[in-house]
Amino acid sequence: MFKQFSRRDFLLFLLSLIVSACKTKSAYGGELTVGVINYSGGEEIINQYANFNSYLGEKMKAYIQLEPVFNENQGIERLKDRAWSVAFTPPGLTALAISRYQYTPLFPLVGETNLRSIIVVGKDSPLKDLKMLEGQTLVLGQPGSATGYYLPLYNLYGLTLAEILFAPTPKTVLEWVAQGKADAGAVSVAELNLYASQFNPSQFRILFKDPHSIPPGVVLVGPSVERKNQEYIRRVLNEFPSSLAQDVGYVPNGTVPDYEYMIEVVERVKAIASQLQNKPVRLF
Repeated sequence: MFKQFSRRDFLLFLLSLIVSACKTKSAYGGELTVGVINYSGGEEIINQYANFNSYLGEKMKAYIQLEPVFNENQGIERLKDRAWSVAFTPPGLTALAISRYQYTPLFPLVGETNLRSIIVVGKDSPLKDLKMLEGQTLVLGQPGSATGYYLPLYNLYGLTLAEILFAPTPKTVLEWVAQGKADAGAVSVAELNLYASQFNPSQFRILFKDPHSIPPGVVLVGPSVERKNQEYIRRVLNEFPSSLAQDVGYVPNGTVPDYEYMIEVVERVKAIASQLQNKPVRLF
């Protein structure tokens, strides 16, 4: 009688431990690193993410570390190292993160629904179409940028350029074209509209506009986060107060955009990336 009772008590005790363990694992614990691109390099980004990080930390029972980087090239290094647990990435980095570094898309970012890549030249440039860029100097944005790097190289596939320069920011791309350091430069329509007023009126002309609309960026969860915790992060972010989600620019309950075309673009450009430092630059 005594043995049977003690065995029953022991089984109940084990069951209680299992139930308790399941409850405590419903939160992440530990540390989460949130990655984001901060082109301006200013400290405003800390205030922008303060309420988001506080709420996420409370729900996940985790310490939240915000890690801004200055441009897409630095972002690539962090993605490659699987250093970001959660990342807010623009389209080019998103495609690379999904196709190369096993990041999982969760929700779309708030962004332009008709984001387009363009190649601009000076107003008085003799260049009339993409083929005339043969033998010319082009300035691109940083590797990882959809509008400033991947799409222009994809569209110029097959040409031979004299040289490719890489500018740290979209504004610098326009500066170098205005200064004559490059014959043409790649930015987005939105970036041209944002910075053109800082130059002489009508100083630039659009040589080429990509016909494809670029999908918005995405909130990603990293492969360093265990699968069960990835799903918990998804649930927490999905239930975020709309005001906090709006502060950092993502859409809870939003549908992840189709990235098939952007991934195709990224993979084709990756195949010619080793040529880009050469002079001349053969894009094939």
